[in-house]
Amino acid sequence: MSNIKHPEHYCYSKYEPIDVIRDWQLDFCLGNVVKYIARAGRKGDALEDLQKAKQYIEFEIEAIERGK
Repeated sequence: MSNIKHPEHYCYSKYEPIDVIRDWQLDFCLGNVVKYIARAGRKGDALEDLQKAKQYIEFEIEAIERGK
């Protein structure tokens, strides 16, 4: 399996995060939330991935509050 196209930390179920992100038409911030939650604990530190997901949620909230 390719580390670039199909990395193991995203290929543990029948759906890869990239497919979900595209199908749901998520923007950059929300796409990253899905990505970091999906890989939490599968690539490095779970807490770090969850903190990254939290940060992208905060970015999205700030953008909504500013009216994008």
